[in-house]
Amino acid sequence: MNQQFTSQAFSYAKQFSDNAFKAHTLALKGFETVAGLQFKNFEKQAKVSADFFAEAMEVRDADGFRSLWEKGAGLSRDAAERAVAAGQEIFAVTQKTVESLGAILQEQQAAANEAVSAPVQAVKKAAGK
Repeated sequence: MNQQFTSQAFSYAKQFSDNAFKAHTLALKGFETVAGLQFKNFEKQAKVSADFFAEAMEVRDADGFRSLWEKGAGLSRDAAERAVAAGQEIFAVTQKTVESLGAILQEQQAAANEAVSAPVQAVKKAAGK
C-alpha cells in the first residue's frame, strides 16, 4: 500500500512540475511578445520624435513654426493611435496567455481528481469482490 501511495505521489509531483514548466514557458513567451511590441512602439516613437526635432531646428520664420505646430499636433495624434493599437495587441497577447494558463490549470485539476479517485475506485472494487 505504501509503495502504491509513493508511486502515485511521485507521478502527481512529476505531472505538477511538468505543468509548472509549461506555465512558466507560456508566461515568458507572453512577456517576450509584450516586450517586443512595446520596444517596437518605442523605437517608432523615438524615430518620429528625432525627425520632428531635426525639422524644428531648421525652422526660421513664422510660417515654418505654424506648419511645425500642425505637424506636431498630427504626430501627437499618430503617437496616441499607435499607443492604443499597441495596447490592444498587448491585451490580446495577455488574454491568449491567460487562456493557455487556464487550460493548463484545468488539465492539472483533472489529473489531480483522477489521481484521487483512482485509488478509491480500486478500493471499492476490492471491497466488492
